[in-house]
Amino acid sequence: MDDVIKDLLADIKAADKPANRVNYQRFFKEKLEHPIGLRTSVLRGISNKGFKRVKPLGRDAILDRCDELLSSGRRYTRFFAFEWAGKLEAEFEKRDFARFERWLRAYVDDWADCDGLCCGVVGPLLARFPDLSAKRAKWAGSKSQWFRRAAAVSLIVPVRRGLLLEDVLKTARALLTDGEDLVQKGYGWMLKEAGDRFFPEVCRFVIANKARMPRTALRYAIEKWPAADRREAMSQGRVRDRAFGAGPG
Repeated sequence: MDDVIKDLLADIKAADKPANRVNYQRFFKEKLEHPIGLRTSVLRGISNKGFKRVKPLGRDAILDRCDELLSSGRRYTRFFAFEWAGKLEAEFEKRDFARFERWLRAYVDDWADCDGLCCGVVGPLLARFPDLSAKRAKWAGSKSQWFRRAAAVSLIVPVRRGLLLEDVLKTARALLTDGEDLVQKGYGWMLKEAGDRFFPEVCRFVIANKARMPRTALRYAIEKWPAADRREAMSQGRVRDRAFGAGPG
């Protein structure tokens, strides 16, 4: 095991005291294998300390250490791996997509890790290389709910930067009637974020599809809309032909 990772695990052990612990289980419906962990602020401090030591090694060596962290199978080492990889955004290369997709397949089994990987790593990669979104689009047809959630959540960073709106709408259409609650919340969240930059387009999409959208996805998507548009989205009546409001706050 790499010396930096050994020290990282030693720091975790030293920090593992009652004041720093949190019961993750209350945030999840599924039963967690390791429900008791450390607070995010504590983990981030340890992560930043470790990253300072590995930064001089260069991106490829750092990503290799992320692989080693992930293979340990502990929740907090996934946190470190995704944090370290995210710090390399300016050095991402197109070939990294295959590695990150492998991480999603092998190591993600809850919504928190899914969102950590997608918002912190995959999303910035897609923002840097938007053409890679075509590979991400295939995830929407996966049997895995984590891949389907990832198909949506990975677009949050790009759309916040004004990119990939059409991919957002295509993904929402592909996931429109998904039966998994966490997938519904994922694509609803994606639409909510897209509405900050592209409100008229997102509003038209939601209003046109509201009859088929699960209520969970709909509520997430319209959370920041002006009150009048929220009421129209939640109503059961026929949609009026009008221009929509200026958008969220």
